[in-house]
Amino acid sequence: MPLRLLLVEDEAELAGAIQAVLKAEQHVVDHVAEGAGAWSLLRSELATYNLAIIDWMLPGLSGLELCRRLRGAGLTLPVLMLTALADTKHRVQGLDAGADDYLSKPFAMEELLARIRALQRRQPNYRDPVLIAGCYALDPAEGWLSVGAPQTTTRVLLSAKERQLLAYFMEHPGEIIPGSRLRAQLWSLNEDPISNVVAAQVRLLRRKLASHGLTNPIETVPSQGYRFEPEA
Repeated sequence: MPLRLLLVEDEAELAGAIQAVLKAEQHVVDHVAEGAGAWSLLRSELATYNLAIIDWMLPGLSGLELCRRLRGAGLTLPVLMLTALADTKHRVQGLDAGADDYLSKPFAMEELLARIRALQRRQPNYRDPVLIAGCYALDPAEGWLSVGAPQTTTRVLLSAKERQLLAYFMEHPGEIIPGSRLRAQLWSLNEDPISNVVAAQVRLLRRKLASHGLTNPIETVPSQGYRFEPEA
């Protein structure tokens, strides 16, 4: 689901790269390069932001102090803190200052996106929205996939990993997605999967759809990856 995010980062090259990745995911991103400006913006427009990504080492007002001010003012906006200070002492300092999560530099953009999704899921009353692509409608919370046809609708109950995989495909219809990207998005953070896990999971998903009489919407593109065609 698209979010409005505030990025507080003084490294211009890194800030540009983060903005490009977030905008590619359909998020709206405002960028501020120093802590004092971010503090003024958040005090006046807090309700419009879903999450803040704050670098620790900012000119003037540090990211750590900015986070302390936010929490001291009673502001509950989720904060993901970025820093090159990766030892346990600094992680504890950041969390104690009020950060909700902590990401050490350098980091993979896939992990940044995954942590944003995780913070989003922690919010009260959060529910994954129903995804719609062509004739496919997926309820990620309940695991039901509904596939509409001219005469009828077929419903398929998916496992947690099947719905996670299909949701990613449905968010990128018609796009060739390398297997390595799927693996990094869906398995790399907390698991150590075998090298062919993506191919195996795609095969299982195809079999489940076929068992309900549904046409396979996931095309294998040789040497490139997979493509979800919602009109297949």
